[in-house]
Amino acid sequence: MSTARGSKRAPAKPASLATNPPTFEHIVTGVNETFLWRLDNYPWERNVWNFHPEIEIHLIRKASGLAFVGDHIGQFGPGYLTVIGSNLPHDWVTVTEPDEIIEGRDIVMQFHPDRMREITDALPEFAELEAFFARAERGLVFHGEARAKGADLIERMGSLKGLSRFSLFIQLLDLLVNTEEYELLSSPEFAPELDQQSLDVLRGALAFIYENIATDIHLADLARQAGMSETAFSRFFKKNTGNTFTDHVNKLRIWQACKLLAETDVPITDICFEVGYLNISNFNRTFLRQHKMTPSAYRRLTGQRRTSRS
Repeated sequence: MSTARGSKRAPAKPASLATNPPTFEHIVTGVNETFLWRLDNYPWERNVWNFHPEIEIHLIRKASGLAFVGDHIGQFGPGYLTVIGSNLPHDWVTVTEPDEIIEGRDIVMQFHPDRMREITDALPEFAELEAFFARAERGLVFHGEARAKGADLIERMGSLKGLSRFSLFIQLLDLLVNTEEYELLSSPEFAPELDQQSLDVLRGALAFIYENIATDIHLADLARQAGMSETAFSRFFKKNTGNTFTDHVNKLRIWQACKLLAETDVPITDICFEVGYLNISNFNRTFLRQHKMTPSAYRRLTGQRRTSRS
């Protein structure tokens, strides 16, 4: 069984899209393997906003946090199963305490689509994967029975090798290719500029937002830091994150608010100011737009879920 990675690194802040540009990840698959299967602790050095030509199947086994897939920002929890297409930037961020390690948070599977295309020459049934690869370019998240069965297959692979592991891999692909229990994550318009200069500028901007999310931050501050006009920076930010500056900030703030609403008894008015909003009406309006319910309704709902599980 593959060993867990990341037992030596535990920064106080998570390595995330908010503090790093997309990093190219070089993936090495064994010469006797069609795909890589790896069990990861969290955090470790590859827990960054990264991209690679390999297709990635990613299972979150424990913990919750914020998923970044292309221009998608959303929440994840245990059992979150995604497929990430070639060169699509992605990251799964969990806030940890200093020196905290979440053992075995992730199972990561990666394979190059060209290797599967080579198999198609001898085994034409593999041609069914091509449409699946195209869907995966936007990122896929699975739910329902497909998620449960997929997670079980992925877990079972860990103790197997050779043909036994490969046979489960084929079952997993068949399940994910044919199910309709999935949602697309990133928008089709997302097309970041992945050159080094753009990534360096974006890194500084995202780090500034993350570090100052609870303050009254302005687009002008980021534009000045990047050495651009506000108009030029606004276009640059939208192209390379898929979100406007305002939408990006609001998504991060509302995610933080959701955690506080679900996990604490802090008054909603205090949460509003703690995550960076200057008035309660703006906070309520933004929360309602993102979650189709008020903060108080969200707190009641999450409270009911906690009670039903206890």
